[in-house]
Amino acid sequence: MSSLNFPLFKTKVEGLDKKFDITFPEGRKEYFQAKAGNEIKKLQDFLQENSFIAYLLGKKNSGKGTYAKMLAEIVGNDKIVHLSVGDMIRDLDEVVADPEKRKELVEFLKKNYRGYLHLDEIMAALEGRSTKVLLPSELILALVKKKIADMPKKAIFIDGFPRSMDQVSYSLFFRDLMGYRDDPDVFVMIDVPEAVIDERIKYRLICPLCKTSRNLKLLATTKPGYDKQADKFYLNCDNPECPGAKMETKEGDELGIEPIKERLKTDEELMKQAMTLYGVPKIFLRNSVPVDKAIELLDSYEITPEYTYQLEGEEIKVGEKPWQVNDDEGVVSYSLMPPAVVVSLIKQLVEALGLK
Repeated sequence: MSSLNFPLFKTKVEGLDKKFDITFPEGRKEYFQAKAGNEIKKLQDFLQENSFIAYLLGKKNSGKGTYAKMLAEIVGNDKIVHLSVGDMIRDLDEVVADPEKRKELVEFLKKNYRGYLHLDEIMAALEGRSTKVLLPSELILALVKKKIADMPKKAIFIDGFPRSMDQVSYSLFFRDLMGYRDDPDVFVMIDVPEAVIDERIKYRLICPLCKTSRNLKLLATTKPGYDKQADKFYLNCDNPECPGAKMETKEGDELGIEPIKERLKTDEELMKQAMTLYGVPKIFLRNSVPVDKAIELLDSYEITPEYTYQLEGEEIKVGEKPWQVNDDEGVVSYSLMPPAVVVSLIKQLVEALGLK
């Protein structure tokens, strides 16, 4: 699959030699102020009286929610909200199972749903919902309207819509649904090499007790272990609020991107189509930088580390090195830590909103 060829972005600030710990909120706060303090202030001032709608477009597991939530963490959770359409749809399982909530939903849809399927068919589809079947676009619009009606006026990052080619034009009507007719629309498009997505999935681990997520290769805990019988390393959960169970691989994750290749292809085509749309500013975020360009564009701590494990007697030695992957055109690249991508998001957002 060909790369989207998003432009490179520089996060390095000349003369700023301090190394920030961007894995924790306090370190990220210092980091963002040093790298994009002026732009953060402009966004905060803008959001005192205004808002915007950003559509997050990216391949599955590209980090859409991570970037939106991190921006809210820095700019203000009272000003920005991440709306996952997928989570919203999944939450309907509980709604349709509760007679009172189901009745309320039906009454809402009677007033707000405009589509070709009868409401009885819609409710039947929700009750027997399959994640492999896309619900009608008109229904998604009505449900998003209901969700937004329960929110105070904030800047909203919509994640998961548009989801198909025909929905690109539908998405532009969200402003009218929300009553924010003067607020700007922005497309935020994320380019992540498929090799990155593949390894994020293959090495992903979940704590069976607290559901904390980690990655054996990319996001280690402080408690690695070694299984002599299987001859492989594993992680124990180090969540302070958890007893510390052995973390497990979710069934199917060992296949990586293989089961979702068609979905990734659709996601890329969707971004390509959105790139040709006039009248809506585009923000281009890329998760990777060619190795030969990294030294001039990035600080070393902004590169995603790869963790390695070695058994020395009974002790496990954990090593760390910059994670190298081939991008979708075969260029040897470094994958970036989320804060570095969010610096790019902040600066491009200020420009897209025309903030001086």
